[in-house]
Amino acid sequence: MPRPAAAERQIWTVQDAIRFLHCCRATDPSFADLIEVLIGTGIRKGEALALHWDDVHLPERVLYIRYTLSAIDNNRLILTSPKTRSSKDWVALSPRVAVALRHRAEDKSPSQSRADHGGFVFHHPDGRPLHPAYVLNHFHSLCCEFGVPRNTVHDLRHLTATISITAGVPLPVVSKTLRHATLSTTANIYGHLTTQAARDAVDTIDRALTSAGSIEIPGPRTPGDHTSRVRNQGVVTRTQLRSES
Repeated sequence: MPRPAAAERQIWTVQDAIRFLHCCRATDPSFADLIEVLIGTGIRKGEALALHWDDVHLPERVLYIRYTLSAIDNNRLILTSPKTRSSKDWVALSPRVAVALRHRAEDKSPSQSRADHGGFVFHHPDGRPLHPAYVLNHFHSLCCEFGVPRNTVHDLRHLTATISITAGVPLPVVSKTLRHATLSTTANIYGHLTTQAARDAVDTIDRALTSAGSIEIPGPRTPGDHTSRVRNQGVVTRTQLRSES
């Protein structure tokens, strides 16, 4: 039997994201900081939950992805390597994301600072990391409460790519931001978003050729004109040689 077609995802709009963040900031500020980081960087949920403070460098506005948090048998949490080799890389931080991380830093207790690698950035009050299932369930609950589409947390990564590509960010830069293994991976997933970019490219070629066509271009030369010019140049050259000698 053929597999049923997957349901089409309804990615948030920018207005949906702003509405969620605004409402979440009032009801659950720490969770709003997590969502802000996910949208602003495009990192995966497990990578965000595995972030330690030793991996965050706010003065340089950069963080490093070294681990991902996974649940074994949906219960025991472990730190594993990121999804691909290219996933283990640095990620730039926008001013909004830097502010969200400073909020988390202000809530960091002294005991967390003494924990391994500086402690988890996103955690329960006792310092334990947030369970991925809890994050997903809480996210769904808040989506219904705030009146925005009930997406998955991973869909926030697609929102990051959609905003970037729609704003004209080159596909190789988007691919680097998402830390895809190859550019073709990004192109295959988000190729439908590059339609406008393709139109802009051919329109640029059109404008260049049209503007060049308005420049006065001399008519074609006849063979006789070319021969006469070459012969005259030769005479002048010989004359110059005699005068110089």
